[in-house]
Amino acid sequence: MGILIKPILTEKQTAISEKFSNRYGFRVAPSANKVEIKKAVEELYSVTVVSVNTMNYAGKRKSRNTKAGVINGKTPAFKKAIITLKDGESIDFFSNI
Repeated sequence: MGILIKPILTEKQTAISEKFSNRYGFRVAPSANKVEIKKAVEELYSVTVVSVNTMNYAGKRKSRNTKAGVINGKTPAFKKAIITLKDGESIDFFSNI
């Protein structure tokens, strides 16, 4: 499994990317550190990374009601990285569709 799992393309992250045109979000492997994330982004997208900010999210407890009763579960924990690129550079996630 690689360092980068997938880019984050939510409304909140899109608003951040519009406000700061050189910031992008990725879900990353929980064991990855900032240096590994920086290398992976630079190799994959051929850009220069200025900074990496990481966040660990704990899984949330969820429950739902069914005919058989209440089912309890938990969403998985994950790690998120916000990448800041050098001014003038950008990443196009939709170029190969």
